[in-house]
This record gives sequence, C-alpha cells and structure tokens, in this order.
Amino acid sequence: MTEYKNVLTEKKDNVLIVTIQREKALNALNDETVAELQQVFDAFSADADLRCAILTGAGPKAFVAGADITELSKLDVAGAVETAARGLKLAATIQNSPKPVIAAINGFALGGGCEIAMACDIRIASEKARLGQPEINLGIIPGYGGTQRLSRLVGRGKAMQMILGGDMINAAEAYRVGLVDEIYPPEELMDKAMEMATALAGKPPVAVTATKKAINDGLNMTLDDGCNLEKDIFSKLFATDDQTEGMAAFMERRKANFTGK
Repeated sequence: MTEYKNVLTEKKDNVLIVTIQREKALNALNDETVAELQQVFDAFSADADLRCAILTGAGPKAFVAGADITELSKLDVAGAVETAARGLKLAATIQNSPKPVIAAINGFALGGGCEIAMACDIRIASEKARLGQPEINLGIIPGYGGTQRLSRLVGRGKAMQMILGGDMINAAEAYRVGLVDEIYPPEELMDKAMEMATALAGKPPVAVTATKKAINDGLNMTLDDGCNLEKDIFSKLFATDDQTEGMAAFMERRKANFTGK
C-alpha cells in the first residue's frame, strides 16, 4: 500500500485501518495531513477489495485535537476559503463513500477532529475521549461542516451550546446526546472497532451502499420525499445478485456469499 508521511494505512482482510500519525502534535490536521487523508479515502472508495474502514489517531491522548493553529494563524480570507474547502471535501468524501467508515475516537476529538469524526458513519469512543468545537475561543467558527453536522446529530440547542460555549464534553455526555454511538474502555476500543468493521465488511456491499445513500440523501429531504427515495432504492435492489443470494441463503439455511453485484 502507498506510504504517507502523516497517515498509516493497514489492511486486514477487507478492512482498512487508517491512523493519523502526528502524535507529538496530538494528531492535529495540517494541510499535508488533510491532503494525505483525501488520497487515502479516495483510494478506499475505489478499492473493490475493501469493504469497511476504521479511522483513529496515534497514541493514547488524541484522535485529532483540531487543526494546526500555526497554519491557521497565517491565513487571510482567501487562504481560509481554500482551507475550509479542503476540509469540507475530505469530510464529504468520507460521508459519501460507498462503504462504511468507523471513527474510533481514542482521545481528544476537537475542532476539525470532531468534524471529521462526525463525517464517519459510526462513532465509537474511549471512555477517556473528549469532544468539542472550541473554534469560537479563537474568534472563528467550525469550518469543516461542524455547524451543520453537529446540529443534525445532537439537535439545534445542544449544537448551539457546544459551539457557542466552545467547551469539551466527555465520552459519557457525547453518548447521551447522540454524538457517539458506543463507548468502551480504552484498551478495548480498537478490538471493538475491528469487530464491528469485520461484521460490516461481511454484509452485502450493494445494500450497504444503498443504505448509506438512502440515509444521507434522505436527511436533506422531506419525510415523503425520503420515503419515495427509499422505495426507489429498495425496488432496484431486487435486480441484484446479492439480493438473490441473500434470500436463497436464508431459505436454504446457509451462509450467504455476497459478491457486490
């Protein structure tokens, strides 16, 4: 696999493990790291052998502790536009990947780190994780989709409180408000992530992609339009080999062999 300066990739069967490796900087997102992550997730989406990804940070302290402030402090308006555009593109690539991406939040997930985690399909966290959008303390707002994804995940009021207050919340509170989906002891986090990713990788790929499309696109529609979208996607799956195989395997009481067709 391609080697990167700030990102480590490891393939285990059909699962890709992506680790941001800037431990001394608490895995902060500089431009170079964002560019490398963009390459990684572009390749992941295009690789037919990979069916799920796990995104995490190196070391015990941080998933991603935010953007690299030394870079941000030098930006003018034009540079800020470019920086936000790169971050938004990465988040959209993760969210719109045809395959599931699990964020294994092992520590601080702040600013851009929280935003990248929110772009993932499922977020699991260490009991020691801390999440937040502290940008207001720097005189700015989130720029990688935080105002939009956070409000959709936890509701308008909680998102206002978190972004206007700029404070961190712990893993238990993040779970309570729906920002993370499961929490585990730190030593169990990656094993649980791998267990979940392996299970998802065994699901029929066409239906997995269809599920992501139905949920992601439907969130931007009225309920009636979203249900019509679901109907269209549901019916088209009856023309796939995976649907035929899945139902045959169920009736024959055997394990299905899904091919992604």
